[in-house]
Amino acid sequence: MLRIRHEVNGGPEVLFAEEVDRPEPGAGEVLVRVEAVGVTLPTVRKLRGSGEPVPLGGEVAGEVVAVGAGAIGFGVGDRVTGLCFADAYAEFAVLNGAMASRIPDGATAVEAVALVRSGLVARGAHEAARPEPGESVLVTAAASAVGSLALQYARAGGAARVVAAVSSADKADFVRGLGADEVVSYQDADWGGPYDVILDGVGGELLGPAVRALATGGRLVAYSSGGGTVEAYELLLRGASLIGFQMRAVALGRPELYHRWLRELWQLRDAGTLRPAVHEEIPLRDAARAHAVIEQRRNLGKVVLVP
Repeated sequence: MLRIRHEVNGGPEVLFAEEVDRPEPGAGEVLVRVEAVGVTLPTVRKLRGSGEPVPLGGEVAGEVVAVGAGAIGFGVGDRVTGLCFADAYAEFAVLNGAMASRIPDGATAVEAVALVRSGLVARGAHEAARPEPGESVLVTAAASAVGSLALQYARAGGAARVVAAVSSADKADFVRGLGADEVVSYQDADWGGPYDVILDGVGGELLGPAVRALATGGRLVAYSSGGGTVEAYELLLRGASLIGFQMRAVALGRPELYHRWLRELWQLRDAGTLRPAVHEEIPLRDAARAHAVIEQRRNLGKVVLVP
């Protein structure tokens, strides 16, 4: 089978294709013939990380072709999606059964990787902020796969004002089409605050201005892999809160909530409340181009690899 990997860390150019044997599922795992791979920002960042190169993870969707012992609830022929932590960029991938879910009839694999993981993160981050109808919400990385769905959750949740923060002005029409009332750029001196809720998918050097844009009693939910530091005094000054959110913690620690959110996600998609956006479908062999699109912040929605 075809697999994409790297031997040294660096930019997209270090990725290469190779032919390897098909893996076998272990206990509690399923083997999937991959139809779509969602490229995530954490994976793109890890490629440039320090230390030993790590296998590429990502969201995969496709058909189950083998089932390991104890993978209850799945059979050969089922169509599933889930997060693969290693060797996701391949024609066949192994999924932990606990992190996999069925794709409903009528939905494509590309839709699944654009909606499920990003939608769950958007839902969880929105929920963590404890939003009230009539509040104002700012979403950073608003044109990303998660950000574009977080905008829609804020709109559906009754926010009086939804503002999108983006890296460049050419993304304005896209985020307005998803429900943003206003658009600000990271380079703007004034982000148009104060905001009751900020959902931050960028982190790093943008955490500071995000905190300063909070209203008194505001809540900032950080869900990115970008890290960053915050001056405690900035929070004290506003009586504000900084909340961390990670989807993996919910999936493993509160599986009942995870599956309830999952069901609701597809219901909202069927009702037209959530519209997952796909920037481009790129052949698996061209994974380097997919990484370059995300590194250059050019994507409007999800970047998907297709074997």
